[in-house]
Amino acid sequence: MESQRSSSTPNRLPMARPGTGTTDKSIQLLTYHFKVSINPRSITDVYFYQYNVSLAYEDGHPAIAKDLREKAMNKVHETYRTELDGMHFAYDGEKSLYTIGALPSKKLKFMVVLEDSSSNRGSTSSNIDSSNYESDRKRLRRPYQSKAFDVEISFAAKFPMNSILSPSHGRSSEQFQDAIQVLDIILKEHAAKRGCLVVRQSFFDNNPRNFIPLGSGVLGCRGFNSSFRTTQGGLFLNMDVSNTLIIQTGPVSDFLLSNQNVRNIHGINWNKARRMLKNQRIKTSHTNAEWKITGLSERPCREQKFLMKQRNEGPDGGEVIQTVEVTVYDYFVQHRNIRLDHSANLPCINVALLIGFLAKVYQGIVSSAEIITCGEIATKPATAYGSLTKVLKSGNEQELYPQNGRWNFNNKKLAQPTTVGPWLVTSFSTDCYLRRLILDLIKCAKMKRISMENPTSIFTEIPQYMRESAPIRVDKMLIMMRSQCRQPPKFILCVLPQKKNCDIYGPRKQRYLSDFGVPTQCISPSGKVNDQYLTNLLLKINANLGGFNSLLNMGYCSSPGLVSSEPTLILGMVVSHGSPGQAMPSIAAVVSSRKWASISNYRAAVRTQSPKLDMIDSLFQPQPNSEDTGIIRSALMDFYQTSWSRKLELIIIFRNGVGDSQFSQVLNIELEQIIQACKLRDEQWHPKFMVIVAQKNHHKRFFQNGSSSSPPNVPPVSSLFFTISRATKLIAANS
Repeated sequence: MESQRSSSTPNRLPMARPGTGTTDKSIQLLTYHFKVSINPRSITDVYFYQYNVSLAYEDGHPAIAKDLREKAMNKVHETYRTELDGMHFAYDGEKSLYTIGALPSKKLKFMVVLEDSSSNRGSTSSNIDSSNYESDRKRLRRPYQSKAFDVEISFAAKFPMNSILSPSHGRSSEQFQDAIQVLDIILKEHAAKRGCLVVRQSFFDNNPRNFIPLGSGVLGCRGFNSSFRTTQGGLFLNMDVSNTLIIQTGPVSDFLLSNQNVRNIHGINWNKARRMLKNQRIKTSHTNAEWKITGLSERPCREQKFLMKQRNEGPDGGEVIQTVEVTVYDYFVQHRNIRLDHSANLPCINVALLIGFLAKVYQGIVSSAEIITCGEIATKPATAYGSLTKVLKSGNEQELYPQNGRWNFNNKKLAQPTTVGPWLVTSFSTDCYLRRLILDLIKCAKMKRISMENPTSIFTEIPQYMRESAPIRVDKMLIMMRSQCRQPPKFILCVLPQKKNCDIYGPRKQRYLSDFGVPTQCISPSGKVNDQYLTNLLLKINANLGGFNSLLNMGYCSSPGLVSSEPTLILGMVVSHGSPGQAMPSIAAVVSSRKWASISNYRAAVRTQSPKLDMIDSLFQPQPNSEDTGIIRSALMDFYQTSWSRKLELIIIFRNGVGDSQFSQVLNIELEQIIQACKLRDEQWHPKFMVIVAQKNHHKRFFQNGSSSSPPNVPPVSSLFFTISRATKLIAANS
């Protein structure tokens, strides 16, 4: 079904923005967008050329390491400047290279030699006896000497430079995203040439003033994120502050002592050290070569062996090369003449080859090439305009206005308060006065019109279990609850011993909510619990139990409008991924409005999908019996049942967390699934669609226009327009 679906995928494009909408009062804001001025005539006949890059060792194995590829391409530019007609290029570190104008030939082949090319060449095993070791060893037998690489550059595509200007003029262009990518690569290479550490589109200058010691051998580094953006006002350079963590340079042993806060190296937890050191870069002190750590050996230096080639004199007086097995300790002491006083009984660091514990943690700096382009960048930030948001309505039709950029429900009633049925309290903390907290919470709930009686039971953890693991502590609490509760509670308030990084939170959430379906709310009160704390707590409890804290001023649209004039379904969609390096499924979540014309009541659906898959693949899932088990079908049925059996005429889709290069995928993959789900219900049904995308990592900051060194927060605004909003990312479709 996937192949059939992909073969018929349409090619929808975002439509040009027809204009701007305004409502209520307009305010002026400042943003870190800097205007890029380009003379259209100067780039009329200028083209970006894209080339594919193939880089391999002499034996044909591909060179995978990004830093190694960048060094090789810099060597190509330096060595073969004449063959390249003196042209500069921008290289993305992977498979693409860009130039302004064509290279002398559509296919070029070069051979370059790098000195001390000791980077990790792809995936290597830490097991010296693995089947892959022999082929790796042949390529790595001279790791500290020169190495030759074959480079092939072949033509892939070309696109006009003036495609950068197309979106700002309201015209859709298929190549403008490629052109913007070239400009971003130029930014990265320019920063790298100045000696900056480059992390995606963030640049960190190697200046001690930018480093902040955070303890545990880690430094905080301040830098900038910069990228080009096309907007209604033209092409802008978008700047933002950025922060990253780096490991403090020094001996590996010193770093581990600081990281684990131990006094001597014999107190190091090597399992923790293995996780911390993996993928870090080091520079060995005896060769000054760079390596990437893949792990630690299971055996100490005295016992860890590897195969080494050794030249000996043969019976006939000739030279014979023999393979001998030696320990890492003997190699350094006998062949390198390096004493290992403290490292003999420590693990070895696994890289491309095993080396002893003689290394420094090292942060590599990537070199760069140059490329020439046209244009000037303004030095003053851009001005944007925003429309102030409408007020909220709380209980008794009270109007709620933001103050100092915040919504405050203190001394306000809730719009639709709920009833807290039989509930109980579980406490894993010994520092909380529960009786006073419960009385104050019930008193505050009555002020918010929440019906909340005294808890049926209060359970405190038995002291003898406090030293057990978190799952055991949670299970012991559940056993105690079941033995004393006659009926299951409707809500559980859980008091945790600490606010952040509490190991009880995860097991408790799984057991209470996932296994038993009981809504819960965690708290970790520290110090005095005031009315503001209790109000914020009740807002969460009321929402968890199905109540409404507030409604938009247009929560039930009585006046004619887009949503109230015709039956409209509002969808919100997002995909969440696991942490880098974890092979866990991604989570797709979709909320859908119900009880039209309410815009405050939503149904939620959650599905798992393949790891790192950005597009939701479970919106439409047709079955052999003409049924559909996708998310959209359930949303359509729920809307129909809760909206007086009215058939939809408009579907508004809010898609969160989409990158610049994924707009077309939202239109041609996800929207197509929604259209197919509608057609399966009724072939003659043709609702209208509107797709609104909230980008991820947009790196936009706004400030009120003023001379103060610390400008106040921007007041809540319902829309931003003019100057910095996109000219073509208005997406609408009609099936």
